[in-house]
Amino acid sequence: MSRANGSDPRPTLPPFEEREAISALSALAQETRLAAFRLLIQTGPEGMSAGHIGAALDVAPSTLSFHLSHLERANLVHSWRVQRQIFYAADIGGVRRLLLFLTENCCDSRPEICSDLFKSTQTAVSNLDSGYH
Repeated sequence: MSRANGSDPRPTLPPFEEREAISALSALAQETRLAAFRLLIQTGPEGMSAGHIGAALDVAPSTLSFHLSHLERANLVHSWRVQRQIFYAADIGGVRRLLLFLTENCCDSRPEICSDLFKSTQTAVSNLDSGYH
């Protein structure tokens, strides 16, 4: 959604720096973490409790805690406590920054080569944004 003057109301996020992107990609390069991340992306901004994530993925609590902490350090998820439960959700700002890093200089700015990739990325980011307001 844009303002009357056409500017985007979201703050402009810089792409990840290389070391941040490596950390994020490394975090996703493991089966349990990738499954947890994809589940949280699907779940939306309300997130899920750690117990529900563990049940959905059939992962022991201590193992899950290790993996979710890894994703949180990589700025791909964030957590909050409600009484005795810890909830997790995808960190959409982090996801956007990773996508920006990966596509920043795509195809040497030659739209005829990567316009479909750019459009897909833009659609994915818009879909994330619409679910995370």
